[in-house]
Amino acid sequence: MKKIILLITAVVLFGCKDENNKEKELLKDTKENVKKQRPVAVEGGKFFDINGKKMLYGGENESQHFDISNYLLKDDQFHYGIGREKFPALLEPSFISVKEADAIWADSTRFLLAYSGEDVKAYSIKDLTRHEVVNDVLNGKPIMAAYCILADLGAIYERNYGDQELTFALSGYTYYDEEVWDGLDGFILWDRETESLWWPLIGKAVSGPLKNVNLLEMDNSNWKDVKWKYIKDNYPNALVLQSGQDFERPTEWKKIEDVSFIKENYTSKNK
Repeated sequence: MKKIILLITAVVLFGCKDENNKEKELLKDTKENVKKQRPVAVEGGKFFDINGKKMLYGGENESQHFDISNYLLKDDQFHYGIGREKFPALLEPSFISVKEADAIWADSTRFLLAYSGEDVKAYSIKDLTRHEVVNDVLNGKPIMAAYCILADLGAIYERNYGDQELTFALSGYTYYDEEVWDGLDGFILWDRETESLWWPLIGKAVSGPLKNVNLLEMDNSNWKDVKWKYIKDNYPNALVLQSGQDFERPTEWKKIEDVSFIKENYTSKNK
């Protein structure tokens, strides 16, 4: 009888293991197929040279292209390339009260919540899916709420580097590396002040004047990924991002000419 039980157990375990392997292969195949369906940037002619510099397409105007000379990434792992001003990454967001927002959002709606002192800001994932980046200020300090729908990852970041403030937006590209976050395809940001590119999945700039500078995620004690019910029950005075915002994209932006302080004090040690 014991031998029969052991035999049955072995068959079940082997079957489960076989099914798990098949499931893993199916997931891997699905992930690869999804990536294949996304526009590959290098095949779309998004990389080119201008006056000996390697450039990445950034928009219809030549001034919008990114100088990626000596960058950290690989051409064939970029997707899309729709242009850097296509997404409405907010610069001066507007907010509504919790009472107003409660008529809009269900208790189960997911939010990123940032808080410092008496200042509390809430950003719905639904709105962040549209904007992907919201440049904001919390308790007098510049912050950024960011969410990538492809990677399903969101976080709150600081935007101050010493006395220099950076303003972030979407580059129009995503990027993946099989050795980073299990090959998730995540968006690439750019900052308006230096036009460096940043890949949040590795937490640093990957090109431009700020290459290897750290992306400054806010301390976990100052932000959470929560549901709407948690916010209205615990932070009734919070300000909630207003839906449906847009703005006219700026054609000019003040540049940071001297980045030496930022490079010296915020550069990643893992180059």
